[in-house]
Amino acid sequence: TQVATVMPYFERFMKRFPTVRDLAAADLQAVLEIWQGLGYYSRARNLHRAARIVMDEFDGQIPSDRDDLLSLPGIGPYTAGAIASIAFGQDEAALDGNIRRVYARLFNIDQPIRERETEKQLWSIARQQIPTGQAGDYNQALMDLGSAVCTPRNPDCAACPLTNLCEAYALDLQDQRPVKN
Repeated sequence: TQVATVMPYFERFMKRFPTVRDLAAADLQAVLEIWQGLGYYSRARNLHRAARIVMDEFDGQIPSDRDDLLSLPGIGPYTAGAIASIAFGQDEAALDGNIRRVYARLFNIDQPIRERETEKQLWSIARQQIPTGQAGDYNQALMDLGSAVCTPRNPDCAACPLTNLCEAYALDLQDQRPVKN
């Protein structure tokens, strides 16, 4: 979902539930009403459940540990890595759709991107590439690169700061990467 689309919802949500405590104390129906229009209602339910767990099991503090983050409903490996690296400065990898696309092109991965083995390969690459002490900035930069330059169709390779390292570009395969299932 595009940031511009979500911003009015985010602002309304934060006005109504400014803290984890407020969200945890809210009735689920109130949360769903504020969420209305965004779709993916399971995300709202998971967010509400996670807020209650944070209050009950983590003394109201969002955990910084990746494994603790993964224990919360609705938080998977990408979100846990993003939160740990961006919010808590930990050297954790994040792997969203944009980063997958960047790595698939950069390393010319010729296997379907969502296959289990390819996913393991991408996570391995992501972990190896993290610059010590700069994971949050690095992850955000790759997400932005993937959304603005290394786009799904017609990537702007001329504007890409990684063109000289990009294996797919060197082979003129950037339009064929990532490989879809």
